[in-house]
Amino acid sequence: MEAPIRILLVEDDPNLGGLLAEYLKAKGYGVEHRANGKEGLDAYQKGGFDLLMLDVMMPVKDGFTLAREIRRTDQRTPIIFLTAKSMKQDTINGFLAGADDYLTKPFSMEELLLRIGAVLKRTKGLVAEQEAPQSYTIGGFEFDVRKQLLRRDDEERRLTTKESELLRLLCQNKNGLMERRSALREIWGDDNYFNGRSMDVYIAKLRKYLKDDPNVEIINIHGQGFRLAERAEQ
Repeated sequence: MEAPIRILLVEDDPNLGGLLAEYLKAKGYGVEHRANGKEGLDAYQKGGFDLLMLDVMMPVKDGFTLAREIRRTDQRTPIIFLTAKSMKQDTINGFLAGADDYLTKPFSMEELLLRIGAVLKRTKGLVAEQEAPQSYTIGGFEFDVRKQLLRRDDEERRLTTKESELLRLLCQNKNGLMERRSALREIWGDDNYFNGRSMDVYIAKLRKYLKDDPNVEIINIHGQGFRLAERAEQ
């Protein structure tokens, strides 16, 4: 029997922490819950975790500090921040501290599961498939898969996990077809109507990010999917 994915949850709210731990255990994850950053670091150092979920505002040691300490020696274990804050600077600070994703409270359990699944799939996939490209050139853009960064000249944009996964699939099928149903199943886990509408929103966002290069276009192939078209510069 395969061992469960092990999650270290560091959350100082005992009610929320207990609720999250029990819910994730019911979904098949192995969870250890700690109440502050120092306890979290002690637990992390014993090893064996596949994912870290860190609250930002905690006593003794906050989540950002804990993440930075972990990232000094461990660039691989994925980190999801949980926070009541929603200010842009806090999000930026989270990613600078080494986050793979960021959830603002209150969030639904369904969203939490989707974020966990997407982050684990992306990070485990990168470990298992070292031959997979770590970056792609898209016209005048450079897409760093692991860091989820889209760069053009001196400007860079950090992508969300779903934006990054979707752009990665488009790049893998550049000038060909990214099949809609396959992409939905791989990224969202299901090709139902609501996930399809969500994908359309993310496609619109990616089009907006890439619009400054006239030689790059995401084309809708009716009834089939999308094509990331890259034309040679005139």
